[in-house]
Amino acid sequence: MQWPAMLASVLAAWLVASKQAHRRNMGFWVFILSNVLWTVWGVSTNAYALIVLQVTLALMNIRGLRKTKQLEEQGKDSD
Repeated sequence: MQWPAMLASVLAAWLVASKQAHRRNMGFWVFILSNVLWTVWGVSTNAYALIVLQVTLALMNIRGLRKTKQLEEQGKDSD
């Protein structure tokens, strides 16, 4: 489980750094997937600090999704 989670995290970081809005948006969704994968692994290994970290990061990724959507609606960010 940790390898798919790691790969998802790396892919998400690459996508979020894109200049293209749709790639950045996809990156936040991939980050959320990685948060879920890391949380599943954390539960299976009793890694409670990792679980708290992933929940916190997921909330930050949701915030990023909202901000990206707001920018797109305002027309300040285009592909």
